[in-house]
Amino acid sequence: MTASDGEGTRVNRTGNPGMTVGGTGDVLAGVTAAMLAVQEPLDAAAVAAYANGRAGDLVVEESGYGLLASDLPDRLPEVLWGDR
Repeated sequence: MTASDGEGTRVNRTGNPGMTVGGTGDVLAGVTAAMLAVQEPLDAAAVAAYANGRAGDLVVEESGYGLLASDLPDRLPEVLWGDR
């Protein structure tokens, strides 16, 4: 995924084919909206894309490609803040 504001560009390389199930884009939209509350739009889009994709990668590493969109939110704190 690539995000741009016309001046800067960010490229995201997280995510996997298992994330083509319904609802993963809704999770991405929610993460993006939350990030927009505290970051500039381009940074919010980049962080959200990374976090959503990395959460999906963690689910697939643990459970295989049969993921559900509802699996992603549980992994977001780990992705965003590390294993505290």
